[in-house]
Amino acid sequence: MDSGTIGRLIEAAKEVRKNAYAPFSGFKVGAAVLAGSGRIYTGVNVENSSYGLTICAERVAVFKAVSEGERVIRAVAIYTETEKPTWPCGACRQVLLEFAEDDMDVISATGDSVEVKKLSELLPEGFRFSPEGRVI
Repeated sequence: MDSGTIGRLIEAAKEVRKNAYAPFSGFKVGAAVLAGSGRIYTGVNVENSSYGLTICAERVAVFKAVSEGERVIRAVAIYTETEKPTWPCGACRQVLLEFAEDDMDVISATGDSVEVKKLSELLPEGFRFSPEGRVI
């Protein structure tokens, strides 16, 4: 992925992070996904006093894209203000795999650094179903 696209995704994730709802943890996350159409969709984490109902920024971004008719995600960027990059949780990794185009880039940015990994590095041996219902 070219550096211009990476930069646009990071900026979108950084900007939307301001809207995160994290009154319990204080850990605000912004995410931006690049859809197959070329559009960028953003999301933030939304906490709930019943912690199990909390949703991560990455899934919000993917679900927004899917709700607009997208079925392919080419890349995701996550922005946090932490010392080290923050990677998607297991649930988000599985959701990303469901819509991933090939072995997509996962970009994690903080105020000081940017790292890029392939989704297969973060979710080795992930599983999906083929259109025929077989595990692939």
